[in-house]
Amino acid sequence: MRALVTGAAGFVGSNLALRLEETGHEVVALDDFTSGDFRNLQGFTGDFVAADLCDVPDWAERVGRVDAVFHEAAITDTRVTDQKRMMRSNVEAFLGLLRWAAARGVKTVVYASSAAIYGDGAVPMRETAGPRPLNVYGFSKRVMEKVAADFAQAHPEMRIAGLRYFNVFGPRELFKGSVSSMIWQLALQMRAGKRPRIFTDGEQYRDHIYVKDVVKANLLAAESAPSGAYNVCTGKKTTFNEIIRFLNAVLGTRLEPDYFQNPYSFYQDETLGDPALAQKAFGYQADFSVEKGIQDYLGAQEAFAKV
Repeated sequence: MRALVTGAAGFVGSNLALRLEETGHEVVALDDFTSGDFRNLQGFTGDFVAADLCDVPDWAERVGRVDAVFHEAAITDTRVTDQKRMMRSNVEAFLGLLRWAAARGVKTVVYASSAAIYGDGAVPMRETAGPRPLNVYGFSKRVMEKVAADFAQAHPEMRIAGLRYFNVFGPRELFKGSVSSMIWQLALQMRAGKRPRIFTDGEQYRDHIYVKDVVKANLLAAESAPSGAYNVCTGKKTTFNEIIRFLNAVLGTRLEPDYFQNPYSFYQDETLGDPALAQKAFGYQADFSVEKGIQDYLGAQEAFAKV
């Protein structure tokens, strides 16, 4: 398979591009380096196209023929409040990519959606629930899913699968900086000998998903997922107190949480996905628990080598 990976210098995109190469596929990587970093692609041997995805003429001919598209490019920083910029980068670029793929005869498109679509909805969060985005990022992903559904209906020869990522953590998130996972941020505090800071009383929970499982979901979806949107999650909740316990075990520390009051009225105390639809549709099931993922991620000192 010859595949295009957009956002290939970013967190999920780089993990996916490298895994595709490892399994014998030819990969064309595309990124504009808005939030990605070339160091995420150390070891990558395929072609790299540096371009803004919105500017289709700048990259269309260079990319050439591909069998599948994995679309990971997006503004993912929920603190971005420029609504036009968010919608242009996430929605309009996606529509242009779909039009290009259809014109080139590409039959398979897998794209990154987000659990942000659910907002503060009830748990467990299922694909049948109505969208409740709390910010323009979540709204942009909701509109992307609408664009994908309409496009798939107009182009039944194509499979267009959206993956609603929950809280992703793992290798190559370093360059996300302050929007990297709480697992990584807490690990950095603890490795520096500081007590990890979390909101009182630490029993808030998330559905944390290891990036290797996210890559697995992309590959399985490309093989057989019908057009639609699917949760990519573990289906299990992990509190922040538990995360600190797992980190202490891996880092060899004994640091107690430093609790402080939550100043945010819009904070979500709980997120939890239901993976049943993805499992039924294309056989997806997470291999890593959060504890196992942390061990795999941070158990070797090289995890911190770039810090």
